Amino acid sequence: MTTIYIRTLKRAEHTVFCVQDGQKYYYDSQFNRHIPYSSGQQIKRSILDKLSAVIKEQPAPTTFLFDLNNKGELKEGEVFATCDPTYPDQLFGGWMKASKGGNEKTVKRRSPLSISAMRGLHPFLAGVDNENISFDRSDRPNNHIIVRNERGEMLSADEIGALLTGKDRSLSRKWILNNRRAGGLFVQDIAIDLRRLFCVLLNPIEPEISPETEVRLRESGWIESVNVFGPCLLAPVAVRERLIPALADALIEWNITSNQARTFSLMETLAVTISSNANKIAASIRAKLSEEEENKAYPIVEEDLDGVFTFVSLTAGGYIRT
Repeated sequence: MTTIYIRTLKRAEHTVFCVQDGQKYYYDSQFNRHIPYSSGQQIKRSILDKLSAVIKEQPAPTTFLFDLNNKGELKEGEVFATCDPTYPDQLFGGWMKASKGGNEKTVKRRSPLSISAMRGLHPFLAGVDNENISFDRSDRPNNHIIVRNERGEMLSADEIGALLTGKDRSLSRKWILNNRRAGGLFVQDIAIDLRRLFCVLLNPIEPEISPETEVRLRESGWIESVNVFGPCLLAPVAVRERLIPALADALIEWNITSNQARTFSLMETLAVTISSNANKIAASIRAKLSEEEENKAYPIVEEDLDGVFTFVSLTAGGYIRT
């Protein structure tokens, strides 16, 4: 067994995953519906944040470079990861460092965790809805109201009063139109490449680490080894024994923490399936179209599928026959 697949079924209720026009979504051309989603990058960030919380360590620092031009203006430059596998979020999350000008060799490590977006279990079981909301502070008499004319000059209180005469207009209330919200049953997949999980390759042609980092890893007890990809350094036993349960915790207990306060949802986990067979993991949590009713599908969790470990939460009984 070289790969472990994990499929997670979650329920979201009137919430926002990531903001873009209110809520990101894609168009399903077969069922002619807009489906909300949370990107794989956001899921990855959520998992690594949970990992850092479990082991009670800060994530690796990030280096931001800026260039100053001859006008004294800052221009965005490169962004570098730490590229150090002694940071667990780097070991599991991967990295890339490509220096400007090509004077240094690019180092990159592909993450051993392949992470899908969290998307609707079926187009009929997830969707987006729109709502109009308001930012209303009209009940507060101490608001500061500033009105500027075309020259940027502030109007006086008397001028503002004259401007509003005969108009039904509040200056302490804003209407925010067409806010998209996500809801329904969502599924997310992760593939763990066990061959690269705790290994850092020693390939001088396509390096994963710098020579300086290699020296430090050897000094700290990393073990020289060989896997299917070639020579590598393997994390010490003590490191693996500490990180394996922490990673397992993060893979099961992750949650999206970037919800807006007014759209918080528990996004509770309804079921988790684990297998070394990608086809069986796809069948373990799925949906089936109704034979009696159009535009309707039923969620299915296979609890006795050979070669698949299935775990169903108590809350799942409210949405799936278990």
